[in-house]
Amino acid sequence: MKYIGMPMGMWVLFGKSFERNLCTDFGLDSETAKTVRKRAKSRYKEMIAGVPEFEKADRFRMNLVNCAMLCAFVLNMPERPDVGRLTEYYADSMMISPMKWFCRMSGKNKFTDKDISSLRATEKLRAADRNPYSWNM
Repeated sequence: MKYIGMPMGMWVLFGKSFERNLCTDFGLDSETAKTVRKRAKSRYKEMIAGVPEFEKADRFRMNLVNCAMLCAFVLNMPERPDVGRLTEYYADSMMISPMKWFCRMSGKNKFTDKDISSLRATEKLRAADRNPYSWNM
């Protein structure tokens, strides 16, 4: 998968939040957090480069990109956190203002005819049959 496009956009949108929450959730100082972020970015690019391209209609590309971002930060932390703290860190890092707005807007369209037909199309796509990093519904 190419870094340009959604993966780069996700890094731009959430990278600073992931760095900031290293300080608030794990008590790292700002210099250590900046170092973790810098190392995480190169690790993130590496991970993304190793993933095959997703089909345009595949809805699960964003999940993989978000997982790669979280993993890149965790792999560069001074020590690995437990699952509870990591869950809180991820939630704090992802729920920034633009994401809250996006969730509100997409929530308004849930269970509409258009949403249901989109889910059915995703089910028929069966993208995981061609891409091991995707899922079938």
